[in-house]
Amino acid sequence: MNPKSNKLIIASITSSMLMVSCGAPTIVSTPIENIDTIPLKNIVLTEAQLKNWNSADLKTDTIPGMSVNRAYDELLKNKKGETVIVGVIDSGVDIEHEDLDGVIWTNPKEIKNNGKDDDKNGYIDDIHGWNFLGDSENENLEYTRIVKKLKSKYEGKNLASVSAADRNEYQTYITAKAELEEEYQNAIGTKTQYEQIVQQVKPSHKKITEVLGKEDYNQQELLGVKAETPQMQQYIALLSHMFGFLEKGETIPDFIHNLEGGIEYFTEQLNYHLNVDFDGRTIVNDNVDDITDVNYGNNNVMGPNTDKEGIKHGTHVSGIIAAERNNGKGVNGVAKNVQIMAIRAVPNGDEYDKDIALAIRYAVDNGAKVINTSFGKYYSTHPEWVRDAIKYASEKDVLIVNAAGNEGLDLDQKEVYPNDQTDNSTEISDNFITIGALNYEYGSNLVANFSNYGKNNVDAFAPGVKIWATTPSNSYEYLQGTSMAAPAVSGVAALIRSYYPKLKASQVKQILMNSGLSTTATVIVGEDGIKSDKFTELSKSGKMVNLYNALILAEKLSK
Repeated sequence: MNPKSNKLIIASITSSMLMVSCGAPTIVSTPIENIDTIPLKNIVLTEAQLKNWNSADLKTDTIPGMSVNRAYDELLKNKKGETVIVGVIDSGVDIEHEDLDGVIWTNPKEIKNNGKDDDKNGYIDDIHGWNFLGDSENENLEYTRIVKKLKSKYEGKNLASVSAADRNEYQTYITAKAELEEEYQNAIGTKTQYEQIVQQVKPSHKKITEVLGKEDYNQQELLGVKAETPQMQQYIALLSHMFGFLEKGETIPDFIHNLEGGIEYFTEQLNYHLNVDFDGRTIVNDNVDDITDVNYGNNNVMGPNTDKEGIKHGTHVSGIIAAERNNGKGVNGVAKNVQIMAIRAVPNGDEYDKDIALAIRYAVDNGAKVINTSFGKYYSTHPEWVRDAIKYASEKDVLIVNAAGNEGLDLDQKEVYPNDQTDNSTEISDNFITIGALNYEYGSNLVANFSNYGKNNVDAFAPGVKIWATTPSNSYEYLQGTSMAAPAVSGVAALIRSYYPKLKASQVKQILMNSGLSTTATVIVGEDGIKSDKFTELSKSGKMVNLYNALILAEKLSK
């Protein structure tokens, strides 16, 4: 980020805050300095509260949402904004979904299905976006690709036998190889463990279901079953033990479903992500190491997956941003006045740097003012291509909202891609904001245990646990991750750009960071629950993005 421009932005914000007219809304502060000293909503939320928690207001509800409903009720009534295009670079989008079909971008310069590049942008019939993956779906992880590519060059060698020019590449290979071997063994072991548990739990559950006449029994009902045989005693004991692994509100069928989902996940890892003999790119017919080879992909932004499971992620992200508001259907997106530009570039596996770089440029060149990037990886073979694309977006005044990642890591210590830094500390642009995930419990569990964090490399936090949004075929589900936190912020950014179109991307970024709510409390970070830190030390802003405050600050700064 340019230090001079950054100081000017902060100075403008500071001075504008001093010019609050009489009767105008003022910036809302955190309800109380120490969040652990007041009664908190750390009990089970009602279904209605949970489905809408990311829109809740921290001051009135003590639920750390983004004050979305309050902003619409108090600040946006009778106000008209401009239409803003948001590029969603993801796994694809169900553009036929009942809650999205009215907010999908249509290229006004392209004639549908005439087989021509009418707007001369290099993409034929790109009516709703572009699919850089073509008909491919599954992919290796990046470190698997690195091992596959460099194995013949470095196998059997040590550092002393490698030329000085190749030593960095050799070290990358050795590190990637060690991680691949470790993850492969972990996947085999965990898959086997899950399979063994399922083999024990399913017949036990079937027998208890027959006795009780229902599947969704609680632990008390289970323990009330008469154990007339040693086998029935074993069934009851096993299932009673499994209740200890359930989250609040879950049942044994949920537990079985989660285990089977885990088996499927690790099976995919072994078949695709960690398999050096698998190559998912061959059907795309391009050279992934040549950024000038751009004639590939197609206009099918929903992808080839007939059951649409492959586009769940992108569909959910799009719904968080802009699901049609107040249409009487499943969910209200954060932003109105938005068109979603669907760009398919994230496979089941790690994305290619080339696809991401070209996807960012596509979104910029075709009118997007905000781009959501809910993906990431820890190895990159061509990071310079993506960074050049980020700088290109900055030059064209486009904001990129990026997910921090879900490994519970300190990103000041572990580099993740994409990012806007060349040495994990120096920013290359002022249009890239990285978002961590919040939990709905306003207390020591405020930060999602899976969320990455970092005083220098994460900019702010937003709701990311159990987010209710659109999924394929007119369905809705809870998903979670920083992948859900980023689009919440993309929605806020889109609203700012809709109502205050003269503000630059760099100004919108600073508004998002400076207008949020904070707390001095200590919160738990990481999945092991051991480490804790001050919330203010977990991101650059030390704040939670808040739409209500952001609109007030945008109003002031625009004047």
